Amino acid sequence: MWNSSNTGDYEGMIAETISIAGHNGDSVYAYFSKPLGAGPYPGIVLIPHMPGWDEFYKETARRFTHHGYAVICPDIFSRFGKGDPSEISAKAREGGGVTDETFLGDAKAALEALKTMPVSNGKTGVIGTCSGGRHAYLAACKVDGFDAAVDCWGGRVVAQEADLTPAQPVAPIDYTENLACPLLGIFGNDDMNPTADQVDILEEALKAHSKDYEFHRYDGCGHGFWYYHSPNYRPVEAIDSWNKVFEFFEKNLK
Repeated sequence: MWNSSNTGDYEGMIAETISIAGHNGDSVYAYFSKPLGAGPYPGIVLIPHMPGWDEFYKETARRFTHHGYAVICPDIFSRFGKGDPSEISAKAREGGGVTDETFLGDAKAALEALKTMPVSNGKTGVIGTCSGGRHAYLAACKVDGFDAAVDCWGGRVVAQEADLTPAQPVAPIDYTENLACPLLGIFGNDDMNPTADQVDILEEALKAHSKDYEFHRYDGCGHGFWYYHSPNYRPVEAIDSWNKVFEFFEKNLK
């Protein structure tokens, strides 16, 4: 839970940039953080949002590590170059977006890297926000081995035919039958992507396939209400939903 550490406990972590062999063996930078100590620790693959592989996501990795997780946050935008995160993600958008194929290869590589670490307890979850929420849902359905997944306001999990592209040719909801781990969903009821109606559609698909899921939906919240650096930030709802995530991962990974 948030702010639940013991003031008498030792705390320490390592956080650094590493390289993993992603899709097709491509060298992909990743931000890696883990608690200092022998463990064992559960793992989290943290998927960045469309604003890029940015400071918010690196700070989020360290937040999870503070709560006892080894985390890998891969730069899924790396094939579009290196530089300012927002500029690189803009290049990705102009280039048609990160392809689902390369993303899934990178997610699998991050999962395998975490599960084969000597400090691993053998369990790994996946989480992302915004486009990263879509990616987290996709990974949970298409990559074998995840033990829990969190979709935070993932846009275009539910998508119409006109929304599909060569880079992202299938709506993730169409893979729901293959979801093989518990799912947590965090959504704002004022969000326009996904809309409340789209969240309803996703929930119906999960029910139809008898999946293990829980959704938490917040009134007065739009898109990205965790982002303390934006006008969309809603501190009370953000902390409440963060606690829902900690509880969910505690239950399924620890």
